Amino acid sequence: MTRDELDVDPDELYGRLKTYEGRTAASGGAGRDPVNEPMIRHWCEAMGDTNPAYPAVAPPTMLQAWTMGGLAGHPGGSARSEAYDELLALLDDAGCTSVVATDCEQEYLRPLRPGDRVTFDAVIESVSPRKTTKLGTGYFVTTRMNVRAGDGELVGTHRFRILKYAPARPKRAAKPEPKRTPEPERKSEPKRKSEPPADRPRRPRPVINRDNAGFWEGVARHQLLIQRCLDCATPRFPWLPGCGACGSQRWEAVEASGAGTVFSYVVMHHPPFPAFDPPYAVALIELAEGVRMVSDITGVPYDKVRIGMPVELEFLRVDEELELPVFRGAEA
Repeated sequence: MTRDELDVDPDELYGRLKTYEGRTAASGGAGRDPVNEPMIRHWCEAMGDTNPAYPAVAPPTMLQAWTMGGLAGHPGGSARSEAYDELLALLDDAGCTSVVATDCEQEYLRPLRPGDRVTFDAVIESVSPRKTTKLGTGYFVTTRMNVRAGDGELVGTHRFRILKYAPARPKRAAKPEPKRTPEPERKSEPKRKSEPPADRPRRPRPVINRDNAGFWEGVARHQLLIQRCLDCATPRFPWLPGCGACGSQRWEAVEASGAGTVFSYVVMHHPPFPAFDPPYAVALIELAEGVRMVSDITGVPYDKVRIGMPVELEFLRVDEELELPVFRGAEA
């Protein structure tokens, strides 16, 4: 079996997976703590939410917080059903041994109040046909949790979707000549973004140490430098002293082309921070060289950022001391 092609009959497997739709995923679940003011206050402080309605009621988006078992789990064991464990085991046996959460949807029917005791149950709502993604080949599994107050009143629902998949085989870069280049030859100058207003609050300073100093020296020259192992040719970012693939400590600095695509992204609304103007998009960029880095997205509105969007490197002068590599998106 290759890692990106499952060694099973897809029709037979999917037929078995579909039999789990509608079956119980969790039952008899109970929140470890009643809805309470301290948790509401901590949540609001972390999110920067100063709505005067809190803590008399809980923020609706805290819905899942009241159902979580924490590191110790739920008293008396997990509320998860045997059917859900069987479904996950079936996917494991088919080679889908990795998992990633993809999205969630919540519906709020009435606010929770301090003193409410939360109970919950869940159902396996759907299993998708086999899908091939950049991560690998697998199946999306969606569960729907019903959250109730102590009197049994339905107060909200929480749909949670995961991808159970067989990881795709990484592409190997061609092995380079074993010659280290301390300062790579400069490529065409990336675009440089204009400086922000002088009265803008300062951004946090990056932590520069002996392991990543070369990266920041490259930024000062308007070069985006990644590392490449001199023994197995695996590229890596962020900068590390050793290769994660073979363990070698021999490497060279390579200037990235600056071309990439949006692999994933989030739109930041809370908590507010003086140096940033929410909402804004923060993306995980997949560079043409095969590594990924977190970056601001410039040039497009936050609500136009999309997975797969092509981006191009530019350098942003943040203040008189700090310049950062960022990526400019292109609207379709």
